[in-house]
Amino acid sequence: MSDSTHHTARLIPDRLTSPLARALRSWEALLIVVAVAVFAINSFASPYFLNAWNLSDATFNFTEKAMIAFAMAMLIIAGEIDLSVASIIALASTAMGIAMTAGFDTPMLVAVGIGTGVLCGALNGFFVARLGLPSIVVTIGTMSLFRGISTIVLGDEAFTGYPKSFAWFGQGYVWWVFSFELVLFAVLAVGFYVLLHRTNFGRSVYAIGNNPTAALFSGIRVGRVRFILFLMTGLMSGIAAVCLTSRLGSTRPSIATGMELEVVTMVVLGGVNILGGSGTIPGVVLAAIIMGLVTFGFGLLNVPGIVMSIFLGLLLISVIAVPRLIRRWGK
Repeated sequence: MSDSTHHTARLIPDRLTSPLARALRSWEALLIVVAVAVFAINSFASPYFLNAWNLSDATFNFTEKAMIAFAMAMLIIAGEIDLSVASIIALASTAMGIAMTAGFDTPMLVAVGIGTGVLCGALNGFFVARLGLPSIVVTIGTMSLFRGISTIVLGDEAFTGYPKSFAWFGQGYVWWVFSFELVLFAVLAVGFYVLLHRTNFGRSVYAIGNNPTAALFSGIRVGRVRFILFLMTGLMSGIAAVCLTSRLGSTRPSIATGMELEVVTMVVLGGVNILGGSGTIPGVVLAAIIMGLVTFGFGLLNVPGIVMSIFLGLLLISVIAVPRLIRRWGK
């Protein structure tokens, strides 16, 4: 081999291609910087922020949404989306309310909530994976359907009087300031990380998101994978419904209204490509923490809720548009 060939091979230093260098240039590294900056700003903005119990309460701002965001991230990576997740929560909560009035105890209430979520996810999966309908159209339809059923059942009323033992899922603590929801969030984060990044199923999800036709011809059962992903999203929505209903202690038809926007924002902020094919669970975890810290900080400063809605809208547009603008300007 000639000296010129050796010289060409060394044009790119090894340090620039090392795992550490790639990690430092990753989207997740940027999110860590943002999380630290938000934490610091909140610390200076309010003297109550650094209280351990206040920080524990701050986790309720993102844990329920993040549970759904893990499954939603895999769904979007596969090139699909589910906009009915908040309405699934409403229907699952309504089903738990009906079961409660019928005299069922806490274990059955949890089973009803999770089971309703799974059935809703299966319905979405059937229309998309089996009938081949566009997921955005299907889930916009089921979003109205599920919320409509809840509204018809409840009207202007509300289900209250859940058992005291049921309140533990949304209000209980496992140890010191670590709530059940926070521990569940951590366990699910690890579980979804392994599923997406360490299994053949996860590799199939990436393959489908990049090229579903090629994935099909390579032997991946695309329809089955898509169905499972919608099933998982319904499952996570059912679990979130249990936690949210338990934390609020009541069921109203307006429960979780607008949560689908926050879940999608969380996923996209976490670095998941809205068009599919790329994204990571650690990114979604960091995005969830950032959004939770921002929401909690706004709350401590008594910022109106409408301002938070405007912020989320701008954030969603920014994380989609800014990378594209950077790539266009870089050409």
